[in-house]
Amino acid sequence: MVVYKRASEESELNRILALQQRNLYTNVPKEEQLKEGFVTVSHTFDILKRMNDVCPHIIAKDGGKVVGYALCMHPEFSNEIEVLRPMFDIIETRIPNIGNYIAMGQVCVDKDYRKKGIFRSLYQTMQNTLKSEYEQIITEVDAKNKRSLQAHYSVGFKLLSTHISGGQEWKLIGLGTF
Repeated sequence: MVVYKRASEESELNRILALQQRNLYTNVPKEEQLKEGFVTVSHTFDILKRMNDVCPHIIAKDGGKVVGYALCMHPEFSNEIEVLRPMFDIIETRIPNIGNYIAMGQVCVDKDYRKKGIFRSLYQTMQNTLKSEYEQIITEVDAKNKRSLQAHYSVGFKLLSTHISGGQEWKLIGLGTF
């Protein structure tokens, strides 16, 4: 049975990193990227833990196995990960009256657990858990990652902005106000 909770143990953070590596775009064949999607950022344990200390990540667990996660990235980490800096710049300069928000730093579901509602449940858990603290969840998705964009739109995300960064097109999307 899959349980949704906030990450609270270092072992859970290590399991997030292992799942992340299995789904990192450099580790997923191109044809599988089109069908299954991919993640773009590879976090270090240090940054993942510091982010978790400020706002614990949302995870899906089946027994001791982390089968999905949605990373909570407070704006105070806006300069920590190079590829995400432009996202925070866009949020601050192009999105008027953004209010209090949390960035969803990355979402991923284990290949064996896809199409079982885990993605949707991760976001529902994130919304329910954080609604007293934040008005919106903001994230960006590589425009080539059609599967991820479709999944985000299906749970209620709306397009806020499109921009080019690092030679890639990104879709800045938001879910809120709660």
